[in-house]
Amino acid sequence: MQELLEQIVDYLKGIWIKRRYIIIATWAICPLGWYFVAQMPNVYESSARVYVDTQSLLRPLLRGLTVETNPNTQIQLMVRTLLSRPNLERISRMTDLDVQAATTEEYDKIIDELKKDIKFSPQGRENIFTISIENKDAEVAKNIVQATLTVFIENTLGETRSDSDEAQKFLNTQLRDYENRLIAAETRLTNFKQKYGDVLLSNNGGFYAALKQEQTKLETAQLQLAEAKTRLDSAKAQLAGEEPVFGLFSSRVQSNSSVTTTYDSRIQQLEQSMDSLLLRYTENHPEVRELQRRLEELTTLRTKEIEEYYASVQSSANEDNTSITSVDKNPVYQELKIQANQYENEVASLTVRVNNFKTRVTELENKVHSLPEIEAELTALNRGYSITKAKYEELLARKETAQLAQQADETTDKIQFRVIDPPRAAIQPSGPPRFIFFAGITILGIGVGIGLSLLMSQISPVVTSSQQMARVTGIPVFGTVSANENLGLHNWHKKKTALFMVSNLILLVILMLFISYFAFPDAIQTPLKGVFG
Repeated sequence: MQELLEQIVDYLKGIWIKRRYIIIATWAICPLGWYFVAQMPNVYESSARVYVDTQSLLRPLLRGLTVETNPNTQIQLMVRTLLSRPNLERISRMTDLDVQAATTEEYDKIIDELKKDIKFSPQGRENIFTISIENKDAEVAKNIVQATLTVFIENTLGETRSDSDEAQKFLNTQLRDYENRLIAAETRLTNFKQKYGDVLLSNNGGFYAALKQEQTKLETAQLQLAEAKTRLDSAKAQLAGEEPVFGLFSSRVQSNSSVTTTYDSRIQQLEQSMDSLLLRYTENHPEVRELQRRLEELTTLRTKEIEEYYASVQSSANEDNTSITSVDKNPVYQELKIQANQYENEVASLTVRVNNFKTRVTELENKVHSLPEIEAELTALNRGYSITKAKYEELLARKETAQLAQQADETTDKIQFRVIDPPRAAIQPSGPPRFIFFAGITILGIGVGIGLSLLMSQISPVVTSSQQMARVTGIPVFGTVSANENLGLHNWHKKKTALFMVSNLILLVILMLFISYFAFPDAIQTPLKGVFG
């Protein structure tokens, strides 16, 4: 340890002997460095603080009614994309920095400097953000911060509205698409049902139930036809057994109630309807009066038919018996003949009905083989129609939700910006940190001088002590001889020391002048600027 300390002391002595290199280095570095720092232009910092309030009262009220978006996520996205090139280009246009560029390279350089100089940082957990920048011009720095703040606010608010507009456009496009699909599906389903309407009898239980129903109708009609034919045969047999009797009655049957006409059933129905209406209304009610009018018309037509019948009977009797002037037929014979005519009409009607039912049953039986394919196609059409309709209704509901959300965004802002500290043009420069630079250059000059002195002391070493002599030569030193004052070595060393001290003192004075110039601008800079213009 003692030896190490001795070596350190020897190094220090060597540096002290070569101290002229410290003077050279400090004078070569410090004044030039200080002057360079003094010539560095002042920079002015402008900053602004903004608070983003996401605690909107409207959010809990609209929960479940509209599409909810996380405003914090949106803010974080805008923070990350604030210094993107489109935003930086917009800031440069707002502050007229783009007009300073004559070429594309200069414009790119301005954009790069903006991206490097603009500082956008959050403060703590709260949504408080600070925007700051340093520039040579205080007004330009203020304008850049104001433009950045404007871009941040407008982009955040505009992003929500842009998302709403894009959602509306997408939903409208999809709605038109699905509406066309739905119309096409409805058209296909309608045409299919019209084409196979006789097969697709879903209201009556399906095709097989319809076939069974038609078969039952056919059997019923056949039974009714058989019964009508039996009644007709019986009426013809009775008619064949009756002979007309002439001259037993007067020329006109006194009562018409025994004669059956084609209007009897309708008159009977109207009379029943009249009875039911009179239970609820009076005779002056419009419906009652209308039924009375129709009943009178049918009664008149019945009487006319009976008179025509009697006239035809009488004319036929006159043709067969020209000698008899007044001939009447047997009323029983007349009634049997009318009933026979009615039975013939009924048989003809039932025959047509049976043939119709047979045709329909045959057609349905012929379609039994193609029924599975028809039902499968109908199932596919219904499935496609149901899916399209459900998706259309879902999109329609989403559109209503999106419109409600857009109206809520337009009427009230979910995100509110409150500028805590607006940007201002700085009066005092914020940089560069000249005092730190002065200290650093001073330390650098002294350090270089010490390094050179140490290097030269090692290149051309000087023995400064007997211990060093013994250590270098390996021969013990038993005594030393001091230099005589007459040699002038002491005076020479004193002059070197005085020169070193004066040199450092002058450098210190120069340093203090530089520091004072920038430390007291009002006291020094203003008078000097007034003198030197």
